Amino acid sequence: MEGRKVKKAAQYNSYNQPVGYPITDWSTREHPTKSILEGTYCRLEKVDPEKHLEDLYQVYGPQSNPKNWTYIPLEGFENKIEFSAYLTSMSHSKDPFHYAIIDNVSGKALGTVALMRIDREQGSIEVGFVIYSDQLKKTRIATEAQYLLACYALDVLGYRRYEWKCDSLNEPSRNAALRLGFVFEGIFRNALVYKERNRDTAWFSIIDSEWPKTKARLKSWLSVSNFTVDGEQKKRLNEF
Repeated sequence: MEGRKVKKAAQYNSYNQPVGYPITDWSTREHPTKSILEGTYCRLEKVDPEKHLEDLYQVYGPQSNPKNWTYIPLEGFENKIEFSAYLTSMSHSKDPFHYAIIDNVSGKALGTVALMRIDREQGSIEVGFVIYSDQLKKTRIATEAQYLLACYALDVLGYRRYEWKCDSLNEPSRNAALRLGFVFEGIFRNALVYKERNRDTAWFSIIDSEWPKTKARLKSWLSVSNFTVDGEQKKRLNEF
């Protein structure tokens, strides 16, 4: 990323106090605007109510697995009219900036993901609204969707910090963050009240200096050569 020079050697001020490493030529990051992120197995498309309503209603509507909503700060929708209004609001939102996850084979939208809590001044951005259909879970499409979004945030937009947060009791989400290369940072206790209960929030992040190694690992796992013709992985991600 141009316009950023980082030196991480130990630094001390004139009082011999340790201080953070200098960052020179830093500039405010751009807001996400790209409408399509292309991958091998999937693509991310900015949410479009006309284009994605029918597919995403299967993910968000009454046919969705009720277990999927336990740790999400909303519930599945009971009718298409209400969901259409919600999808329209998603499409207009700039933070969160919502994407639909499109299977490149079927062309169907199988879930959503978003860039959110966007701090352009400090270069921090979070991946959130990770809502998958059961069909999408534990697939290479799900992993590639996360990879594409991280590449956009860290490589293209040049953010320094990429966050993942979830209910501390949400073991699948916590395991997914670690599998993708996020570093666990701790628990923020009594962080939220939602669904008439307390939420302690688990925080994870990838910072810019860690991203090249994490990116290479994800890219190797996602390689077509790592999968059989039936789509079965030859090596697990944690083997890379």
